[in-house]
Amino acid sequence: MTELAILGGTGLTSLHNMEIVRREVVHTPYGEPSGALTYGNLCGNEVVFLARHGYGHTIPPHMVNYRANLWALKNAGIKQIISICAVGGIHSDIGPQSLVIPDQVVDYTWSRHHTFFEKDLTHVTHIDFTEPYCEEMRTALVAGAASAGIDILQGGTYGATQGPRLESSAEIDRMERDGCDMVGMSGMPEVALAKELGLCYAACAVCANRAAGRGDGLIDIGKIKTTLEESMTKVRLLLEHTISSVCR
Repeated sequence: MTELAILGGTGLTSLHNMEIVRREVVHTPYGEPSGALTYGNLCGNEVVFLARHGYGHTIPPHMVNYRANLWALKNAGIKQIISICAVGGIHSDIGPQSLVIPDQVVDYTWSRHHTFFEKDLTHVTHIDFTEPYCEEMRTALVAGAASAGIDILQGGTYGATQGPRLESSAEIDRMERDGCDMVGMSGMPEVALAKELGLCYAACAVCANRAAGRGDGLIDIGKIKTTLEESMTKVRLLLEHTISSVCR
């Protein structure tokens, strides 16, 4: 049974190096996922791929059905998830095309469905969120990067904002004071929901641009798209090396 899934974010709506075996449309108690689960082989290893924003990249971050996505993967027998997500670099070390494996998260989102533990409970349920990401998968990603000869930054705090607009420079100043190293829009509640389901979840954050007020002038949306497209070659290579190790 396939136990590893890849959640593709902005810039990664498909895996060109994946041999597709089948697609499965899944209906969940929480509504429809972002798309069909795509089953296939990547470097001889069975994986499932799901495009977080839809295969046509049509679902904005605040409208993603995170619960349906995670429930569908769990129901399919998935135990491990590698999430690919685009971020803006707040810390000076995180520039365009940098790859970062975050180890902490700060949540600035609102109105999203943040938990599975809402209705028909026999008791109130809490989870420990001290370490949001799975250390086993984080270690595998770092090792995969080393094997592939890719520079990667280990650790960092991901600040999750509501979107779909980008942030003001004052908001980024506040996030920096809060300890955030990067800013994205899809990190929460995804990682928390994965934690609730007992999934081993880690993220590879791809820096698309300097965050507001950290670069030269205004943010060029067109340049973000180009930067992400150029970065995906490294991401696909990282996935190949990581998956080969995880699936042994």
